[in-house]
Parts: sequence; C-alpha cells; structure tokens
Amino acid sequence: MILLPCPWCGPRDASEFGHVGESSPRPDPAAASPAQWRSYLYLRANTCGWVAETWYHRLGCRRFIKVERHTETNETRESRQPRLQPAADAGGPAQQARAASG
Repeated sequence: MILLPCPWCGPRDASEFGHVGESSPRPDPAAASPAQWRSYLYLRANTCGWVAETWYHRLGCRRFIKVERHTETNETRESRQPRLQPAADAGGPAQQARAASG
C-alpha cells in the first residue's frame, strides 16, 4: 500500500489519487518543435530511484499535488502543492494580445 501525504487532507491511500505522471518542464509553446512536444507529452525517463511526480486527489480535496516518490520502494519524502507556471513570458502572444486590447 502506498500512502501519499496530501498537504490538505493528510496521509491517504494512493487509491484515492489519480497518477498524472513524472513532472517535467513544459516547453515554450511559441518555440517548441513537434518533436519537443511529442517528447514532453509521451516520453518518460522511468527512473529507478527518487522521482518528482504529479498526482490528483480525485476522492479527496480534488487538487493536484507534487510528490517525491522512490519508484522501487514507493517511499515518499515530500509533497506540496504544484507551482503554477507563468505564461510563456510577458512577451508571448497571449500577453501581447491582452496588452493591446487593454
């Protein structure tokens, strides 16, 4: 049994969560090639050892959490709420469109 430490609900059985996958940096949508997107979406390192993962607490608080988990022993050592990634940057197309209409 894997107990995941939810920052809001406390330790809960992993069956309450949906496994989203390994955490990896998202490529810049304005500059990423199709190969970079494919790699980001579908390829995983599948490391034996400590991995940062994202989980969704579907039967609890319904929030996403980041968990450091050892893939061989299922031991967890940290859990936190994920940091929201800022928009690509202030110069991205969405920001430019908002600034122009503002």
